[in-house]
Amino acid sequence: MEILHTDKAPAAIGPYAQAVAAGDFVFTSGQLGIIPDTGALAHNTATQTVQALENLTAVLKAAGLDLHNVVKTTCYLKTMEDFSLFNEIYAQYFGDHTPARSCFAVAQLPKDALVEIEAVAVK
Repeated sequence: MEILHTDKAPAAIGPYAQAVAAGDFVFTSGQLGIIPDTGALAHNTATQTVQALENLTAVLKAAGLDLHNVVKTTCYLKTMEDFSLFNEIYAQYFGDHTPARSCFAVAQLPKDALVEIEAVAVK
């Protein structure tokens, strides 16, 4: 098992790693829409979704991977009212590559975020 870290994504806000490589798999922790340079959350669902995907991309890059290596994502939203907007932005990042995905609303996310995305990727 290898612990992965990059300064291009926010540091973990608890006792966990940004990602862990195990064999041919990389498991990322959930990425919020936190701007790495400031530590602040982006302002709304659209900008948090973009930032969470940018953070996810940076974490994958630390493992030598990119979004095309992702085989599964789990996406958490503050409200399902944002589902269509989230899908639009998500699709722009993943394009024709459509990994398996779960997406659901949760009562609350860390830092009162609106979006969180985690992924499993394969080398």
